[in-house]
Amino acid sequence: MKKIRALLGTCLTCCMAWLVACSESSVLPEPSVDWGDKHFLWKVSDENSSVWLLGSIHVADASFYPLPTVIDSAFNAASELAVEINMSDAYTSSEVQWLINRRGMLLEGTLWDLLPTTLWYSLDSLCSAWNLPVSTFESMRPWLVASSISTYAYMQAGLKSEYGFDNVFMRKASEGGKPIISLETAEEQVEALAGSSESDSAGICLLKSAIRELPKVKPSIRDLVKAWKTGDDELLNSMLSEENTQDYTPSEVLYMEEFKQRLLVNRNAKMADSVASFLRDDRNVFVVVGAAHLAFEEHNVIENLRNRGYVVERY
Repeated sequence: MKKIRALLGTCLTCCMAWLVACSESSVLPEPSVDWGDKHFLWKVSDENSSVWLLGSIHVADASFYPLPTVIDSAFNAASELAVEINMSDAYTSSEVQWLINRRGMLLEGTLWDLLPTTLWYSLDSLCSAWNLPVSTFESMRPWLVASSISTYAYMQAGLKSEYGFDNVFMRKASEGGKPIISLETAEEQVEALAGSSESDSAGICLLKSAIRELPKVKPSIRDLVKAWKTGDDELLNSMLSEENTQDYTPSEVLYMEEFKQRLLVNRNAKMADSVASFLRDDRNVFVVVGAAHLAFEEHNVIENLRNRGYVVERY
């Protein structure tokens, strides 16, 4: 089973980072990491145009700034910014909140009614450790609880959405009058986390995995920071690809494979379609998407674009 903390940390949908953006955090001391020669930045070209593609961390910290000059220069030279979803737009952010409420909140009963007793007590213990009332989650569906606590854990460790690369470049674009393009709709963002033929059963499995992996968040963040700053896509990919099927039923393994398909594979293909359309229309776009979409070993955006015959260069 792919590590949920890594998937949500590097491919976390923008809407979930925004959802808990007001969380208080305690800064995690990090060793200094020097920038590497290569970055999670690619230039994708056809015969007469090019698009820049940056792998983002949706929640980051001040240690990432200033970004390497090559990244800022690529953004400054672009005519448009494309992100997964433009959460700086008031209508879009309201729509996301409405969809999260519709898909993620229980219409009747409580989370207690859905969760196995042992999982409920694990959540209760976690809330006590975080000094959060467990009632915070009582009306949520399991998938929303899993997504929320994973995001909250990263923020408790010192990462904040305001430092996420998407948000930083959206602020720069707004200040400079640069158009912002959404690659996905609000519904597509929410469905990537919520959608399932058996959403509560799948959500329970997701919550079980998220809680199990929380003790490893801090080491995971250290690896994430090192991987991104040094351009080590092998390290990032190892975080995403590590298998852990212990104690999971065959049904739970299928749920998690479905989750990976929704969160990564399906969206990767659509993101590659968008980049290809920018190139066909000779649009000069700086594209920012979660780093996992570019580094994941299977069906990533970079591989997809190379297979279509585009020239892809790493910077």
